[in-house]
Amino acid sequence: MELLIGDKVWSTWSMRPWLALKHVGAPFTETLIRLRRETSDEVRVAATAAGSPTGQVPVLKDGAVTVWDSLAICEYLAERFPAAGLWPADPVARALGRAAAAEMHAGYASLRGECPMDLTRREAARLTPATEDNVRRIVALWRDLLTKFGGPFLLGTGWSIADAFFTPVATRFRSYGVHLSDFGDDGSAGAYASRLLETPGYLEWERGALTDERVRDR
Repeated sequence: MELLIGDKVWSTWSMRPWLALKHVGAPFTETLIRLRRETSDEVRVAATAAGSPTGQVPVLKDGAVTVWDSLAICEYLAERFPAAGLWPADPVARALGRAAAAEMHAGYASLRGECPMDLTRREAARLTPATEDNVRRIVALWRDLLTKFGGPFLLGTGWSIADAFFTPVATRFRSYGVHLSDFGDDGSAGAYASRLLETPGYLEWERGALTDERVRDR
């Protein structure tokens, strides 16, 4: 399999299926599409040349199958590798996990725009009211799922696609100095965010991101 991804420092969309692929343990190659180019047309041309039908990343190529969009890729992997448990067996947990991932996939526009992922940043930001509302909603969602299923991950003991989708959010909170206790957290959401950033998969992604940045800046 081959996964087309953007720069690991910035590409939240690429991180999610990459983490899912690491979790299932299937061998794959990475093809990096640099995102910070002179124009968006240059990014589109490079991605298209690498096999992206939309001119965007991520894209998974598995033999004759090409899947684009981060959520679609993760769902494909869940079906392709059922033993990996990317979704829990319990139908309620699975449904709520899909709802949470879809909410992240389509929502939180203010947080995305105001606090783009940047794994090299460590500087507190002043958030707008719209972004503060996004953070409150995320804290409430995390607390609800952690309480309902007992943790340590959103849907219980097993890491899932829902956790993959919120890992980039955890990096944003760290990068921009967002204290979840200011947004209704009782400590459980903050602990969960820290757990996401301590998983072996994320730590490998982060190491790759920082290595890529050092090479790019030479």
